[in-house]
Amino acid sequence: MCGIVGFTNNINNSNSVIEAMMNRIKHRGPDAEGKYVDEDIALGHRRLSIIDVSSQGDQPIFNEDGSMVIVFNGEIYNYRQIKEKLIAAGHRFSTNTDTEVLIHSYEEYGEKMLNMLRGMFSFVIWDKNKKELFGARDFFGIKPMYYAIMGKTFMFGSEIKCFLEHPDFVKELNTSALENYLTFQYSPTGETFFKNVHKLLPAHYFRLKDGKLSIKRYWDVHFNADEKPSLNEWVTMISDTFHDSVKAHKIADVEVGSFLSSGVDSSYVAAVADVDKTFTVGFGKDEKYNEIGWAKNFSKAIGKENTSKVISPEEYWNSLAMIQYHMDEPLADPSAVALYFVCNIASEKLKVVLSGEGADEIFGGYNVYSDPDGTVYDKLPRALKRGIGSIAEKLPAKRGVNFFVRKGKDVEERFIGNAYMFTPEQRKELLKIKTDAPLPQEITKPYFDNVKNKDDVTKMQYLDLHLWMAGDILLKADKMSMANSLELRVPFLDKEVMALAQRIPRKYRVTHDKGTAETKYITKYAMRLAAKKDTPKQTAQTAAKKKLGFPVPIRVWLKEDKYYNIVRNAFESPVSEKFFNTPKLTKLLDDHRSGKADNSRKIWTVFMFIIWYNVYFENNGKY
Repeated sequence: MCGIVGFTNNINNSNSVIEAMMNRIKHRGPDAEGKYVDEDIALGHRRLSIIDVSSQGDQPIFNEDGSMVIVFNGEIYNYRQIKEKLIAAGHRFSTNTDTEVLIHSYEEYGEKMLNMLRGMFSFVIWDKNKKELFGARDFFGIKPMYYAIMGKTFMFGSEIKCFLEHPDFVKELNTSALENYLTFQYSPTGETFFKNVHKLLPAHYFRLKDGKLSIKRYWDVHFNADEKPSLNEWVTMISDTFHDSVKAHKIADVEVGSFLSSGVDSSYVAAVADVDKTFTVGFGKDEKYNEIGWAKNFSKAIGKENTSKVISPEEYWNSLAMIQYHMDEPLADPSAVALYFVCNIASEKLKVVLSGEGADEIFGGYNVYSDPDGTVYDKLPRALKRGIGSIAEKLPAKRGVNFFVRKGKDVEERFIGNAYMFTPEQRKELLKIKTDAPLPQEITKPYFDNVKNKDDVTKMQYLDLHLWMAGDILLKADKMSMANSLELRVPFLDKEVMALAQRIPRKYRVTHDKGTAETKYITKYAMRLAAKKDTPKQTAQTAAKKKLGFPVPIRVWLKEDKYYNIVRNAFESPVSEKFFNTPKLTKLLDDHRSGKADNSRKIWTVFMFIIWYNVYFENNGKY
C-alpha cells in the first residue's frame, strides 16, 4: 500500500514541490520514496512494502524502453496470472511487483486492462511519447484519488492535503459540500470540501491530453436475480467464492492479520482467513460498547491470538483533530476514531490486515433493508399511506410518528443512505450562509434511475454501494489504516464476490419469513448461513449475533459536563458563528443533555465540521 502524488509541470521548483507533497503523505508509505520529474510531469510515490519488499519494488516504475512511467497505490491479487499472459505476448519484466504488471497491461490492452484486474487500486501512467496522462480508480472505491485543476496545473494525489504544498493550489471552502454534508454526514458527490478539488469516482478512469480532461466509467454493479438455484446452492456458492477471495487477499510477502468485532462479517473473515492474530477495540465495560470479551472468546475458539484495547474517553476526544486531519474532509461517523485505534494496535505487530467492510452493501445486511414490505401496514393502498404520512409530518417527531412519515413516502423520496442527519429544511435553518447545494434527492436520483425497475431492497443496496460505502465506509477504512501505515484489505469487496452477490434473489438477501429456526435471520440471509457453515461450532452463534461494529458512546458522553462544555464552546466559537445560527446549535445540545431528544448524531456532524475547519483553515492544515 502506498501514496501517490503528481502534477503537470509548469513551475521552476518542481523537484522540491513534489518532495513536499510526498512528505505530506509519508504515513501512507514510510518504507521508501521515489519521484520522476521532467519538463512535462512530476510524479511522486511513498511506499509501504508488501509485495517484492526489496528495493526492486520501489516506484515509479517504467516499461522496457522507459517511454511510460507509473505510480500506483493498491494491490492486484491476480497479477501473477496476468503477468503470464504478458510474458507470452513478449513483455519483459525486471521486478516481481504487481505495479510492473499494470504498466505492461496498459501497453498491451489500453484501458481494457481495467476489467482484467482483481484488486484495489488507484494509479497514474504517464506516456512520454503521447504526452498523455492516464489514471484509474478501482471498482468499489477502496483506494482514493483526488484531482484538481488550478490555472494551467493539473494535480492529483491519494490525499488532498498534499495539494497544500503546490504553489498553484488555491485553498477555498466549498460551501455546497458543507450543506450536503449536514444531510449525509459525509461529502456525497464528486466535489469535495475544497473548491475545485474533485474525487475520481469509483470505477472511473481519466485521460489528460493537451490540457483536456476526459473521464469515463468502466464498470458497474448489475443486480439481476437468478431464481433457479436453491437456497442451499446459494449458500455453497457464497462459501466457495468467499474462500477464494480470502485466499487471494492473503497474497503478501509479510504477515497478514484480521480485525474482529462481534458481528458476522469480521467473524466470517477471521474464521476463513486462518490468520494468526486478530485485533479488537472497545469502550468501558458496558457490553453495548465493548466487544472485547466476545472477541477474545471467539479468537480462542478458532485458535488465534487476540490483541485488544479499551479506548478511554480522553484518548477518543484528544484524537479528534488528528482524525479529521487524516480524513481530508469532515466525516461525522463516530466509529472512525475507533477504527483508527484498532489500526494503531494492529500496526504495532504487522503491516496487512483483513476487514469485513462491504458485506452489508453487497449481501443486504443493514437493518433498514428489512423495512420495505415488512409490516401489515405496507399492504395498505399507497394513496392512503401517503395521506397518513403527510399528516404525520406535521406532528412532533417521535418514533411512532416517524414510522408513518417514512411509510408515506416512496423509497426514492425517503432513502439517501444509512445516515440522514438534517433535512433540507433543517439545514437551511441551521446555516447562516447561502449555498447552491442540490437537494438530497437530486444527488440520489441518477442512482435510483439506474435501478428503477428493481425492488426497494435492491434500490437501497445499489445506492449504498455507490454513495454510503464509498463516501463513508471505505473513506474511513483507507484514511485510518494509512494514518497508521497499515494496509487494510476487504475480501467481501471482490469483483468475483460481487458477480455472485448481484445474482442472489432478494428473498435470500433479505427475508421476512420467521417460520423456522433456519429462517430467523432477516438481513444477509444467505450469507449468514454460509458464515454459519464455515464458522466453528463453538462460535456458530455469531451468524445470529446483532451487529455492533466498534460502537461509540457519544450520546452518553455528550450529557457529561466535561464533553458537553467542549462541544458548547465549539458551537459558540467564531468559526461556528461564521457558518451557523448558533442558538439553534446550543438548543440541539441542551435538548440532548436534558433527554428531550437524542440529537447526538446531529451534534456530532456539526462538531466534526468545526474541528476539521479549524485544522485546515485556521491552522493551515496542521493539528
